[in-house]
Amino acid sequence: MERKKLLGEERRTKLLHLLQTSTEPVTGSELSQITNVSRQVIVGDITLLKARNEPIIATSQGYLYLQTGSTQKPERIIACQHDPSRTQEELYLLVDIGITVKDVKIEHPVYGDLTASIMVSSRKEVQQFLSRVTATNASFLSELTSGIHLHTLSASSEELLDEAECALRDAGILVD
Repeated sequence: MERKKLLGEERRTKLLHLLQTSTEPVTGSELSQITNVSRQVIVGDITLLKARNEPIIATSQGYLYLQTGSTQKPERIIACQHDPSRTQEELYLLVDIGITVKDVKIEHPVYGDLTASIMVSSRKEVQQFLSRVTATNASFLSELTSGIHLHTLSASSEELLDEAECALRDAGILVD
C-alpha cells in the first residue's frame, strides 16, 4: 500500500507537531519518510516554519524544536583556540563534564559573526558530529580564524560551567 503524500500546510502542521513532541533531534531524512516527500521539500518547509518564528534549529543530529517556557539552564559563552586536530579533545572534555555545547561562533572579516549550531552533549553525539564533518569533507569554522572561536555552553549548574572553563584552561584551549 502506498503512503499518502502530505501536501503544503497539512505537511508543515505535521512537521511542527513531530518536532514539538520529540525529545531528540529528528533528521530531515526521517521527516521526509514520514511525510512521503523529498528531503529538499522538508528543508523548504522548515525554512517556512522558521519564517513564522517557530523556534526550530538545525543541529548536527537533525532538527530540534526549542521548547519555550522550560526551565532555563545556566549558559556561558567562552573563547577557545586550537587547531582542528584538537576538536574531538575539546568537545569530549566538555561533554564528559556534563556540558551541552550549543554552537560555535567566529568573527569573519567579510560576513561578520557566523554561528553554527552543534548541540552535542554526549560522546556519541560528538562522534556523530565529527563523522558528518569527515564524511562531507567540511571544514571547521575555526579554520577561518586561526583556530579562534566561541562556544555557547549550557549546563545544569554554574559550578559545571566553572569546571569546564578550568578544564579547558588546563588543556591550553581556553582564551582568557
